[in-house]
Amino acid sequence: MATIPARAWVMVGDGEKALFLQNGDDEAFPNLRVVREMGQDNPPTREQGTDSPGKLQDGVGAHSSAVAETDWHRLEKERFAKEIAERLYKAAHRGEYDNLIIAAPPMVLGELRKALHKEVEQRIVFDVAKELTNHPVDEIERILTNT
Repeated sequence: MATIPARAWVMVGDGEKALFLQNGDDEAFPNLRVVREMGQDNPPTREQGTDSPGKLQDGVGAHSSAVAETDWHRLEKERFAKEIAERLYKAAHRGEYDNLIIAAPPMVLGELRKALHKEVEQRIVFDVAKELTNHPVDEIERILTNT
């Protein structure tokens, strides 16, 4: 059973939305409240890309090969993870939190880990590879403490 330290920040995010929550003063009875929100519009790739996939000539007299279409949706998720990491760094640098818990889907969590500054990494208590952004705050508390 996990514990959310008093005054700890909890970042719950996905590729389109991030909630920054802070626990109250009692770690025995977590009471998360929203302190910040981030969001972006990230439509599916089919709505973002306009060109058809390209082709490469494999050589003289050879056939051509198709080039995979860029996954714009995934690229936006990666960019958004970097924005979250930057926001966490700035808040840590200003001393807004000492302990951090991160909950995000596996792909976003992986991108966040790559982008996090050492100052933020040192404050992580634990992380959870789950999508929780559409859960109510009391449900997030329950899920995190039962991890």
